[in-house]
Amino acid sequence: MIDLHGRVVHGSFCHAPVRGEIEMLREALIEVDADGTITAVVPSGDERFSTMIAAAMADDRLFTLPQHSYLLPGFVDLHVHAPQYPQLGQALDVPLEEWLQKYTFPLEARYADLPFAKQSYETLVGDLLASGTTTALYFATIHQDATRLLVDICLNKGQRALVGKVVMDDPHSCPDYYRDASVEEALEGTRQLINYISDNPHNTHGRVLPVVTPRFIPSCTDAVLEGLGKIAAECGCHIQTHCSESDWAHAFALDRFGETDTASLEGFGLLTRKTVLAHSNFITDDDMDRIAGHGAGVAHCALSNAYFAGSVFPLRAALEKGVRVGLGTDISGGPSASMFDSARMAIVASRMLESGVDPALPAEDRGRPNSRVDFATVFHLATAGGADVLDLPVGRFAPGYRFDAMLIDTQAPHGGIRFADAEHPEDLLQKIIMTAGRANIAEVWVDGRSVAHNRG
Repeated sequence: MIDLHGRVVHGSFCHAPVRGEIEMLREALIEVDADGTITAVVPSGDERFSTMIAAAMADDRLFTLPQHSYLLPGFVDLHVHAPQYPQLGQALDVPLEEWLQKYTFPLEARYADLPFAKQSYETLVGDLLASGTTTALYFATIHQDATRLLVDICLNKGQRALVGKVVMDDPHSCPDYYRDASVEEALEGTRQLINYISDNPHNTHGRVLPVVTPRFIPSCTDAVLEGLGKIAAECGCHIQTHCSESDWAHAFALDRFGETDTASLEGFGLLTRKTVLAHSNFITDDDMDRIAGHGAGVAHCALSNAYFAGSVFPLRAALEKGVRVGLGTDISGGPSASMFDSARMAIVASRMLESGVDPALPAEDRGRPNSRVDFATVFHLATAGGADVLDLPVGRFAPGYRFDAMLIDTQAPHGGIRFADAEHPEDLLQKIIMTAGRANIAEVWVDGRSVAHNRG
């Protein structure tokens, strides 16, 4: 494991700082300072190149990427249910509301047991880092101690994270064994976690941030939603919740408030520049305008949507309306911890939305025209796009950004990439996005610190 603080990295780098555009920097240099911030990116043809590489070699600060390897920005996962990792791949054949009540809530209730929580969270964070996820937005549980434990594990392992204590207090929709006992307890628990993260002596660089986290409208009373809106305004924290995920969830808000999830969240002060709305499959055109107007973002979880949403999120339409979008695995509604899989499914879902899926319909009536996106778009969303949703300086290789990156070995013997000798950079990156597996991720860095490796 090689830390890169104060070093100059020499090799080929690929990123997508602008949606739809790929930039390949072949045989370039990236200089990283002692705190893990990128201070310079120098292409091979730049007049500074020879001087910088010579100085780095003289000071023994040069790190050259291995042959057949490429550096990509670390993934930004905008939607992870941290406590659900033990049921990954389980119970995907039932409706969302049954999945929650029969499987998910009983599992999350177990996090009152700290040894169980520690084992689960240690495994999750380690696996995500090894899979290239350098930043994760986490839903935890209602438990204060277990949620603090997740914060500590992220800090110890070096993952950039945003962690929220889940709020769910409505006795009409939440089980007695797993809910906040009162509005006051829910709000105070949120404040306590915010203070724990903000005042943590091991979090001086702010690598872990607090998130105000109402689970979703069906689980929360009006009083708690109003209170959380006030807390978010006071602390300036990020906000995360589910929005119009399924027919059931979307209809719930319409029946209760006579308006959509998006409009209701706005009314409670929970739709801001720092809000991340998970799923949002059934949002209307007006909802999109409202989300874009506030500068809020959407966590597009294409894989879990296939199991629980009953629809395809209109990704391209949202992007064209100016909605900020990133990708999420939605562990464990999504049965994979890999953002590669999330990116691939986002492409597949967009193609199916455009072409349609009912063979009984004529081709011209079967789909929604102009809905497809390509690999360059999803690569951007999985990296720089997700970072932009969170307003974090990661996801791209540029001065002033943090060095969060993964080293892709295109010839790893147990990896999925084959014939990685594509002539054009776009073809090579497409091979990586569409076929790479965990075995291809040789090493992962956050803030220049090596946090995972898979090299001999």
